[in-house]
Amino acid sequence: MVDIPKQTEDVAADAQMACDWKPGAIQETKIKRFGTERSLRQQWAQPGARKHKHGTHINMDRQRWDRQDAHTHFMKSTKKQARIFPRLWIGFLIAWISGHAGPVAEAMAQPRPANGHGTVEVSGELKQWHKVTLTLDGPFAHERDNEPNPFTDCAMSITFTHESGAPKYMVPGYFAADGNAASTSAEAGTKWRAHLSPDKPGQWTYAVSFVKGKHVAVSNAKGEAMKPFDGQTGTFTIAPTDKTGRDFRAKGRLQYVGKHHLQFAGSKEYFLKAGADAPETLLAYADFDGTESGRKRQARTGEAAPTQSLHHYAPHVADWKAGDPMWKGGKGKGLIGALNYLAGKGANSFSFLPYNVGGDGDNVWPFVARGDKFHWDCSKLDQWGIVFDHATSKGLHLHFKLQENEIDDNRVGDKSADKIVPESLDGGKLGPERKLYCRELIARFAHELALNWNIGEENTQSPEEIRDMVKFLHDTDPYRHHIVIHTFPNQQDKVYTPLVGDQSLLTGASLQNGWNQTHQRTLKWIAESDKAGKPWVVANDEQGGADTGVPPDLGYAGYNGKKKDGKAVQTTDDIRQATLWGNLMAGGAGVEYYFGYQLPQNDLVCEDFRSRDQSWGYCLIALEFFRENKIPFWEMRNADVLIGNEKNDNSKYCLAKPGELYLVYLPKGGTTELDLSGATGRLIVKWFNPRSGGALQDGSVKSVSAGGQAALGAPPADASKDWLVVIRR
Repeated sequence: MVDIPKQTEDVAADAQMACDWKPGAIQETKIKRFGTERSLRQQWAQPGARKHKHGTHINMDRQRWDRQDAHTHFMKSTKKQARIFPRLWIGFLIAWISGHAGPVAEAMAQPRPANGHGTVEVSGELKQWHKVTLTLDGPFAHERDNEPNPFTDCAMSITFTHESGAPKYMVPGYFAADGNAASTSAEAGTKWRAHLSPDKPGQWTYAVSFVKGKHVAVSNAKGEAMKPFDGQTGTFTIAPTDKTGRDFRAKGRLQYVGKHHLQFAGSKEYFLKAGADAPETLLAYADFDGTESGRKRQARTGEAAPTQSLHHYAPHVADWKAGDPMWKGGKGKGLIGALNYLAGKGANSFSFLPYNVGGDGDNVWPFVARGDKFHWDCSKLDQWGIVFDHATSKGLHLHFKLQENEIDDNRVGDKSADKIVPESLDGGKLGPERKLYCRELIARFAHELALNWNIGEENTQSPEEIRDMVKFLHDTDPYRHHIVIHTFPNQQDKVYTPLVGDQSLLTGASLQNGWNQTHQRTLKWIAESDKAGKPWVVANDEQGGADTGVPPDLGYAGYNGKKKDGKAVQTTDDIRQATLWGNLMAGGAGVEYYFGYQLPQNDLVCEDFRSRDQSWGYCLIALEFFRENKIPFWEMRNADVLIGNEKNDNSKYCLAKPGELYLVYLPKGGTTELDLSGATGRLIVKWFNPRSGGALQDGSVKSVSAGGQAALGAPPADASKDWLVVIRR
């Protein structure tokens, strides 16, 4: 049997238009499809035309269908229609057999509505670090248009310049349908947008560049300037920020500054992260337009069982608060509430895949249809943007995992077996699919203040392919956000070594390793990047084994500390000691927690972040320790050797600013000696409880003399449990 595309409705509409495209006549034609009669004028021809989205025109729940069900239902329905409209059936067969899942017609709206007038509106809170939006009333387009394609054949960019002359940003723009697509689900309109997060108060100018030409947005083609849109200029005035606390708009843009930690450009604070690496399918959310469950398949070895359901985050609906954002009359409360919960627990980061077709989840894509890489879904992406803007206001860093192993290239698995992967972008190379993917994400979301672009999860692209993609991201992103890469634990030497230093524009590593290997692996890539002359920011973002990761709290949903096979799992104490503090005491940038596939609320199906409530609490305690005690971690280096741990094992850790400040972490309690032969004078000794937090405490030794080995004494209590010793002037 021929493999029918899942978007059967869209193909049928395309086929109808291919057969019956007659300006004027198409406006009066009506078809009856899946029991719903509607005018093609309503569906395709109006500027605000809406998509086939849950709760709109078509009353069917595709989430419950597998592909065979969809095929059977479609064939029955379409044959019935074919008796009325023979050419529809013929047109469908042509489109189907040719494998064309996108639009057949050159332009989706006929007759074409008028273009916009070229006026420009600057909106938003016109304040430093806040999102400022420039909207151009530009040429009319439909997100499924082919001639021209508004995503590849039209290129808008805005040059924003501060009155002082610096900074000056060239920001890529994007097609925004009617300008309110998150609420209307519009596919068409005359609105084109770009976003700025201005560094400085004062007057800013803008200058619009708008060119048209085949593939002008994804190639070096010059294109033709479109008047009156091209050349528009104007000014606007930015006031100082009025935000405080966690809100990133109080801190400014998070930047790579040539150290092992990122720094906020406004407040000059350095950043340690602690947050969620699961679910990777976070954006497979039922309240987003055009979001469908994945295809049925067997579970791959070492992965969570695939699911044909979407996220609802029902346990977090109650965490949504009055005044929080939503869309379309109340949608979005579950995911917004989930972010509220994480922020309330002190977490400051979360990760997600914007595209996973063919991967583990197979349920997230930014396109109008599953396999249509050149037409982007305006309303879905606007809804994503609402969530990301809220995250920024809540102090949550955005970890964009741009692709995953199953679809990053034409190589499969950790053995990189050669195989054509149709879902991959240009087969792994930097071609028009990959360029458009990166450009659109940057245009729509790079204004967010704290984010990183992760080249891929368990990445197997070649070094050349990685370098090309990283360079394109770097050159296209006006804000030069942090760029990292993630790969298999046993391939880090192979993947990272040819990329450190000036061999690539990468600025860090996203590590996957066994939960009890975090300290050693973090140290490894901090040291290797230093040797290469460019310090990497090294975070631990996935903890093995893949079947366990960071476990839920004991008692959650009956969890008893064991896997399904009855084997014991590492505890939340183990994770706190060897993963969280293992990374921080190596000089790492922090952690994101992965949820293993054999445990409740796993990496694909997690609905309830409260499943790891205790672990979020331990993260908050660690972050508050560094903040409240003014620990200059960005100036400190690992010094395990000073406490006799030359092997850098998990017995005890030391982080030091020699002569000034020493942190000694004792995972199993007890005591140790500290080599102070390189220091002078007396230093004060205090103890910190990483299990409950609070103020620093006195142990049995209140101070020590420098110049040799110093015994640190015993902790205040619970001598067999983990403690952090603080030795400072």
